[in-house]
Amino acid sequence: MLLGISGSLRAEATNRKLIREAGRHFGGDFVEADIRLPLYDGDAEQASGIPASVQLLADQIAAAEAVVISTPEYNQSFSGSLKNALDWVSRTKGGPWAGKPVALMSAASGRAGGARANYALRLAMTPFRTRLLPMEVLLAASRDAFDENGRLISERVDTQVADLMAALKSEIARGA
Repeated sequence: MLLGISGSLRAEATNRKLIREAGRHFGGDFVEADIRLPLYDGDAEQASGIPASVQLLADQIAAAEAVVISTPEYNQSFSGSLKNALDWVSRTKGGPWAGKPVALMSAASGRAGGARANYALRLAMTPFRTRLLPMEVLLAASRDAFDENGRLISERVDTQVADLMAALKSEIARGA
C-alpha cells in the first residue's frame, strides 16, 4: 500500500492532485492521509496523550510499503500543517518512519516548483531515518498543470511522476 500525504489541506489542492497521480502510477492500494490534526502542544500531550487522529496517521505510515509526500511552498518552506503532522508523529511510539521508503514532490505556483519547500522538507525528514529517494518531482505553475479530471496535462511531468514511482518500487524491493 502507498500512503500519500499532501501538505496542503485544500480539497482541490494541486499537491493533493499530484499525490493522486503518484498513486495512479504506483498501482495497487493507495491511501490518502488526513493531516488535519490539532496543533502540537506538549502540555496537551502530557494531559491527554497522543490524539487518535495522530495515532491513525502513525499507524498508516507504519503499515505502508512506502510514502509519497507532496508539499506546497509557503514562505520558502513547506506548509505548517505538514510540519505539525511530522512533529506529532515523531511523538508516537515505534518509530513509524524508520526504514520507510519515501518520495518527495512539490506543486507550487512559482517557477521553481517548490524547490525550497522540498529542500526544507528533506532536512526535516532526516531525524526519522527514512529511505528518502534522492530524486523528486517539482511542479511549477501547478494551477494550470491538471485537466478537469485531475490528470497531469504535461507528458513530461507525468513521465517524471511515473519514474519517481518506479524508483520508489525499486527501493521497496531493495529493502525487502
